[in-house]
Amino acid sequence: MSARLGLFGAAVSALLVYGCTTAPNALQGAQGASATEAVASPARVDNFLLADAGLRAWELQRMSDRKAVVLVTQSNEDAVIRGEAGTLKALKAAYAAKGVQFLMLNSNLKDSREAILAEAKAADFDTPVLMDSYQLVGESLGVTRSGEVIVIDPKTWKVAYRGALADGGAGKALDALTAGQAVTVASAAPGKGAAIEFPARAAKAQITYVKDVAPILEARCVACHEEGGIGPFAMTNYATVKGFAPMIREVIRTHRMPPYDADPHVGKFSDDRGLSAQEVKTVVHWIEEGAPRGEGKDPLGAKHLVAAEWPLGKPDVVLDIPAYTIPASGVVDYQHPWVANPGTEGKWLRAATIKVEARAGVHHVLTGLMTEVPKAGQPAFENLWGASVGTYAVGFESEVAPKNAGTWIPPGGAIGFQNHYTPFGKETTDHTKLAFYYYKDNEKPGLVMHTMDLTNNAIEIPANDPYHVEVAYMEFPHDALLYAAFIHAHYRGTASDLSIRYPDGHEKLLISLPRYQFGWQRYYTFAEPVLVPAGAKLIAHYAYDNSKTNPANPDASKTIIWGPQSWEEMFFTRLRYRWMDETSTHLVKYDKELRDGALLGNLDANMDGKIEKSELKGLIGKMLLPRFDQLDTNHDGVLDKDEIAAATKALGLHRPEPPPPAAPLAASTPTAGGR
Repeated sequence: MSARLGLFGAAVSALLVYGCTTAPNALQGAQGASATEAVASPARVDNFLLADAGLRAWELQRMSDRKAVVLVTQSNEDAVIRGEAGTLKALKAAYAAKGVQFLMLNSNLKDSREAILAEAKAADFDTPVLMDSYQLVGESLGVTRSGEVIVIDPKTWKVAYRGALADGGAGKALDALTAGQAVTVASAAPGKGAAIEFPARAAKAQITYVKDVAPILEARCVACHEEGGIGPFAMTNYATVKGFAPMIREVIRTHRMPPYDADPHVGKFSDDRGLSAQEVKTVVHWIEEGAPRGEGKDPLGAKHLVAAEWPLGKPDVVLDIPAYTIPASGVVDYQHPWVANPGTEGKWLRAATIKVEARAGVHHVLTGLMTEVPKAGQPAFENLWGASVGTYAVGFESEVAPKNAGTWIPPGGAIGFQNHYTPFGKETTDHTKLAFYYYKDNEKPGLVMHTMDLTNNAIEIPANDPYHVEVAYMEFPHDALLYAAFIHAHYRGTASDLSIRYPDGHEKLLISLPRYQFGWQRYYTFAEPVLVPAGAKLIAHYAYDNSKTNPANPDASKTIIWGPQSWEEMFFTRLRYRWMDETSTHLVKYDKELRDGALLGNLDANMDGKIEKSELKGLIGKMLLPRFDQLDTNHDGVLDKDEIAAATKALGLHRPEPPPPAAPLAASTPTAGGR
């Protein structure tokens, strides 16, 4: 699993700034320098976050509990660093157990993730290789060659020593740091490793706000950072942007902004909100060069941008969810209100937006169609639900169906809600609204959207574990097309991924979030939907950081299991898909088969198709373990697929099927194979 999980931004507050140094430092001293010339070395290392080639994220200031952090520069096919693999192993063997963190740093533009993985295997590196794909970390560190060692003191984040890996100076510095003593020798020659070119450092481009940066901000950032937007400040003019420049540099270097956590090395997504490599470098280099304004009219100052009440335009229907007063403190159980469906005729839903009022106090909102209207005061529990008609979690946006696909909402009945409210120190009343956008009567979709939740209620996260991994899968009984995945954990969630295992056994990684952010949850929509053939498994991994260095961790001393509150944990991937042979005029009932196998995938940690007693852990495991012998009807010591399906029924985990259209509907595109 460590070869899969990875990158991008996490901190509950996107405003947390780790005292970054914004002076030009290494960049300024290196303008025009080639890789073989001396480049200024910073006295202090600014915070950064990078994924290694195995897609695990490493953030410098989450290593504050280490005695030292050692970075060794690396470039593929460099005979020097290959020849010093044994030296690095020996150094690591001598000091890792003393609290020293070892990492390699690849800043070479020509080295892809796949090439770095192959090189690490061929050279027998046993140290994670960080992918500095944008060269920002290597630039700021003044890197020029492969095979250089940089020793960082986590007490001050200053460079305690740098020199050639083979010269022995790193060991002397580590002796001092692990003993709590001062380092007497601070630097030496970088050695004879391969030169690493930094084109942007040598080019000395003249970047200005007016010409280069403001257009990027307007295209990528202002949609949230405008008056009334979800961003913490509005990017209204040059002066404002420059004032926040140190923060902008920090959150870009640690991948907290823009809030899109999918690693760019894996997959393509139609809703990608991230900056391109060139955009990242342009903005960061502009800040490091002093944030010059440039000549001309201020592109942002010339406009008065205000967030729209409804980003998708005027809704067809707006439903008012019953208001709820969130107390200032305490624990609030999940609320299950409902709203009667005002529609008197069936409609196909193409999009939905859930707009919460008290953003600080609303953790999530889930929805489900109900065929019957509950009695007054009766909770709308999930076992009464059918299809989902909207989702909200912290930072979430609207849910839009693919072209020519939708969800059928029959007339009458009700919409049930699962609302999770979290007190935040101030009593407030939330008035959440749900907006529907329908297809017009002459635009009825030909394809039917579905959602299913890939969960693991058996998670059990040990105390003080910085990287604990759990797994679950869902096996598809018929051919399907996967459009998107929504990834959700709580404060200890640190990474997640989703892959597909085909019936012939080979696997493909679809999404990787090396650094999951609780504060920015969303669907990740594939640029091209993924064909999931019958018998294929969608496999999710979640990693949890239950250590003291996780700034959002409520308590590192406790073993954590699945639980509904934010200080507990979840493993929840919502899948959006359709069945390949289903149209709006030819409905199928395959979701029941998918649900029947869900509990098996939830518990089957070794993925062998059966459940052993040792796999029954966490919340759901404790429910099943006392009944194991009763459920094991053939008495073979394991629970097979049929026995697990029977357990699902016995535990009442089934939900009703979504209600079908009242009558066959003419579809605009009748073929089921379209994308």
